[in-house]
Amino acid sequence: MKISSGARIAGAVAAAIATAAIGGIFCGAAGAGVTHGQKPIPLIKKLKSEHMKIAWERYPNDNWEIFVMRADGTHPVNLTHSQKLNEHYPQISPDGKRIAYSVDVGEGQAAVRSLWIMNIDGTSRYKIADHAREPFWSPDGKTIGYLPQEFPNKFNVMDYYTRGMAFYHLDTHKTTPFIHSSVVWHLYNAGFSPNGKWVVATVHAGMALGHAILLIEMHGNRILNLQIPGCRPRISPDGKQIAWGATDNELCIAPLDTNAPTPKVGPVRLHIVDRKNKIYHINWSPDCRYVAFSRGPDGEGDLTKRGSFQAACEIVGVYAKGWNICVVSAERSGMIDLQQAGPADFAQLTADGASNKQPAWFKPGRLARHR
Repeated sequence: MKISSGARIAGAVAAAIATAAIGGIFCGAAGAGVTHGQKPIPLIKKLKSEHMKIAWERYPNDNWEIFVMRADGTHPVNLTHSQKLNEHYPQISPDGKRIAYSVDVGEGQAAVRSLWIMNIDGTSRYKIADHAREPFWSPDGKTIGYLPQEFPNKFNVMDYYTRGMAFYHLDTHKTTPFIHSSVVWHLYNAGFSPNGKWVVATVHAGMALGHAILLIEMHGNRILNLQIPGCRPRISPDGKQIAWGATDNELCIAPLDTNAPTPKVGPVRLHIVDRKNKIYHINWSPDCRYVAFSRGPDGEGDLTKRGSFQAACEIVGVYAKGWNICVVSAERSGMIDLQQAGPADFAQLTADGASNKQPAWFKPGRLARHR
């Protein structure tokens, strides 16, 4: 496979961000929930009326668990309740019925990370792979992609410690490698485009690239370098936008038509900034109207926390003290400065700072009762 450059937009991204900053597009810009002549509606009030939920990982009592809450942060429920395991990185099936997630057992280089599936209420759990990480669902919900660990017998918490790509098929319970697995390595945060034509992912120190966000063709030979700075991309459920982390303190949303012959990222439409805290793990609501993300102070973990590791605190398996789940509207444009944002622009859904990370939206579906 040949890696080709998409539109050369890195400069355009920077220019768009600079234009937004210079133009003073901060809280209260168009689309932020302000109706002319009326008091702005708090975002948390809007979320309260939404029939959506968010799954996320949390470290409440000496281990990681997967929780689910309503869109406004109320009614949190612990789905896993497993003191001897560490569950994280929840990914919801397109029909809202099941969760794919990772489980860590053991400590240090002897730790084993495996991938599991469970129903949306925490029942019917089963393992699909060992020495693997970061599952992602196909648009039809019949396949789970994942990234095999680079060296199976030696654990490393770094997010890009991967080689190849594989697909677990739920109907046959068999796993097949990606046809071009031999040329993809050091990927992380992979995800399908809604049309199933592409896998979007970050690469770090691999594939002859230092750091890049890529589109990998599922049924072809192309790998497109989208030429945008940062990591952890998420394509919107309608396939028309991409969200990603431009830096530790910036999240961006821009147009991306995944149905185009050669998809290209357009100018940044929404720029979320927090110059005090890190902001990571941006994720779309099913209707594309909101994005959730993790937010908290910089850190490198806490090794007194059982089952945790030391690295940048945004990485899976690293305890992130003071981190919480937050939401902003994805319908607005311009810049949201989280240090100045008001209740119409920004909502914090969790408050305990117990390493709340990796939000994943869904509309609850009727439970799957089969394997």
